[in-house]
Amino acid sequence: MRLISFLPAALAVLLTASCSQAQSEKSGKNKTENHSPKGGDRRKDKNAAAEVPGLRKVGSLKGVVPESSGLAPAPTAGNYYSFGDDGNRPILYEVSGTGQLVRTLDVPADNIDWESLSRDGQGNYYIGDCGNNASSRRDLRILKFRPDAPAKVGTIAFSYPDQTEFPPKKKQRNFDCEASLWHDGQVWLFTKDRAQSSTSKVYAVPDQPGEYTAKKVTSLAIPGEVTDAALRPDGRRLVLLGRGELFILDGSSWADILKATPRQVPLTGAGQTEGAVFKDSNTLLITTEQGGLFEYTLP
Repeated sequence: MRLISFLPAALAVLLTASCSQAQSEKSGKNKTENHSPKGGDRRKDKNAAAEVPGLRKVGSLKGVVPESSGLAPAPTAGNYYSFGDDGNRPILYEVSGTGQLVRTLDVPADNIDWESLSRDGQGNYYIGDCGNNASSRRDLRILKFRPDAPAKVGTIAFSYPDQTEFPPKKKQRNFDCEASLWHDGQVWLFTKDRAQSSTSKVYAVPDQPGEYTAKKVTSLAIPGEVTDAALRPDGRRLVLLGRGELFILDGSSWADILKATPRQVPLTGAGQTEGAVFKDSNTLLITTEQGGLFEYTLP
């Protein structure tokens, strides 16, 4: 009888303690949620962008280009082409240097995962449809396109000579390419190292439509993930864009550039930087996936 009479009291104590603990956990959770740093981080990033020497916001692509990825000069001086990455329509958006929409061009090709854009000296554009997040694609390609002949698209299909598994093991997944550029009759590809964030492999394919095994040229020690590439008009400076950072390689020739030690420059606060192009010899125009449009004066 003593045991039975004790049970209601014991249960009451346990229930009280349980409720108190639950209330405490709820209060702690609410406290954490109410003090979420998300909004503060956005303000901090905005301030940080203004504090990066040489970096300034010049416009916005919000509502103009969805998830801007590639960037290249348009035929009209002072204007640029960009596009949205995978999942967006196969459209080139021509915009001004401050992000105003000028016109759109439909490209008669699927946007599987467009990531980069470059132009040769004859007015041909090369769209890098070689985004490959899981390193599992077998349909990698570069689309060759002319704005004055929009109905024709040439396909430069390629594969990597050193990839034998689709996908490879996670520690070997370095076959995603979000950066490419045209130079001297070839399209140069720079991989985004999703496995180790330490090496960008450099490949080259001819700039003529066809099926190719890309030529592996070298590997660059890049402590980050490359999202775009831009070559200065004089051919003596290569800039590889990362997520919120730049890697600069200088040389008197293309061969020397690919042997140079990359110089890392932070762009803290700019956002997820995805597109870069030389506006002039000392200035980059940079876009972000969130719609930011920046100019950066190179040191």
